[in-house]
Amino acid sequence: MEAVARILRSHGFSIDPDGTGFESDEVIHTRGVNNGDIFVFPSGSLVAWSLPQDVVTDLATKTLLPAAIDSHVTDVEIEDLECEEDAKRENSSIRGDIIVLGTKDSPNTTLAKIAFSSGLARSTKLAVLETMLSKYFESTKAIPTLLSRGSRLPFNRQFMLQKTGELLDLRARLNHYSELTDSLPDLFWDSRHELGLEGYYDQVGRALDVGVRIKTLNQKMDYAQEIATILRETMSEKHSIHLEWIIIVLIAVEVGFELRRLWKERSERLEREMEKEHGT
Repeated sequence: MEAVARILRSHGFSIDPDGTGFESDEVIHTRGVNNGDIFVFPSGSLVAWSLPQDVVTDLATKTLLPAAIDSHVTDVEIEDLECEEDAKRENSSIRGDIIVLGTKDSPNTTLAKIAFSSGLARSTKLAVLETMLSKYFESTKAIPTLLSRGSRLPFNRQFMLQKTGELLDLRARLNHYSELTDSLPDLFWDSRHELGLEGYYDQVGRALDVGVRIKTLNQKMDYAQEIATILRETMSEKHSIHLEWIIIVLIAVEVGFELRRLWKERSERLEREMEKEHGT
């Protein structure tokens, strides 16, 4: 996030223009053309308000790209909600898929935008994992068909380890290494309750079915885990059979050497007996 702030400053952007007080490792707020708000989150998500799509895309995939870790520019996920401003309201809400933003109190409006943006960033991060899991299923879709036909699996141990690692990484990203499954991000724990930031965050989650999608994603991962387990067991069975054949070959070689030794001893004994007979 320090790199993000440094890049934005180098391009003339002012950081935290409304003095919200959030740490830069929690969220970075700046403003672009037409006074449109921009929020950047540690997950790599960028949320913009009242900015042209091409400006946002250029900012996310070009300007801020040097600050990205493990970037996936070719697989950009986009979420969008419509927004209406109401200058008579202090509080904000979501009506259907439309954010109704109360702009009567400007500082609180910025905080509301941060809360809504955090919910959008969460949904976008989830969409990235959904796409990654879809690609995982695409790469393993032949396995159930081959198993149903009783066919031999044409995969090696490296493939099995790779797929197991990919699945473990996906599950960790969803349940352990991010705030996707948390009811409230850490940056809102110290916010004043009357601001209603937790409510705004929850409203976005409900509007975009985040809870249902997380549950579905975990269920799909459970199914993927079953496939990985079967693949691992099949590979282990093939490895065991390979070891058994090695043992059989070694035993056969040992028996061969022993038979050769016995045959040689018998031949030598017969030669000695024949020599004795000729000697007498």
